Amino acid sequence: MSKKIFVINPNSTQAVTDAYDQALNVLRIPGGPEIQSLTLSEGPPGIQTQLDVEHVTLPLVRLVKKLDAEHGEAVGAFVVACFSDPGLHAMREATSRPVLGISECGVLTALTRGHRVGVIAILRQSIPRHGRMFGAMGLTERVVAEVPLGMNVTDLIDTDRTRAGLLRAGQQLRDTHLADVVVLGCAGMAAHRAWLEKQLSIPVVEPTQAATAMAIGRTLLGW
Repeated sequence: MSKKIFVINPNSTQAVTDAYDQALNVLRIPGGPEIQSLTLSEGPPGIQTQLDVEHVTLPLVRLVKKLDAEHGEAVGAFVVACFSDPGLHAMREATSRPVLGISECGVLTALTRGHRVGVIAILRQSIPRHGRMFGAMGLTERVVAEVPLGMNVTDLIDTDRTRAGLLRAGQQLRDTHLADVVVLGCAGMAAHRAWLEKQLSIPVVEPTQAATAMAIGRTLLGW
């Protein structure tokens, strides 16, 4: 039976889904699990506040239950494609399948690429929310800094502005905070990973790729 991995964008901006879906093409391999990218229609345009996080939790749980019921044993794993990992633990309670959050997986992947991890956020108000997650993971000494772009999720469709912000934030993380690996702190930044890594000459982790790669491994291994 062909297994399916559902990568769910909890905001309603289809451009974000399209950006990371294209970045996942490299993981669509013959004989591997099918990767399906979905957009949560009930979600706000961007997950930018704690209220947004709480707002999408129950809709995500309902979606996971629906997909479980429709696809049964064909479900390999779920990925929450938002750097706030909204609904992650509630979704894990709602299904027996693996549920992976891109923030958790992105940072864990970064730890294998360098010692001092820097994160690029979209907004300044995202940073305390992310910091609570890193603290719960026991990683406050390894995540040395987070620098915001000062852009909303929907602004990321502007390639020139996004790349200018990513370069500024990445250079600040590398040169001021001495980060030796950078994590992109929003799924909507996915199209720019390779470009930014070339500009910075240090590893750049795209967290939706990281989480989906882990989901593939867990699906194939039956973990």
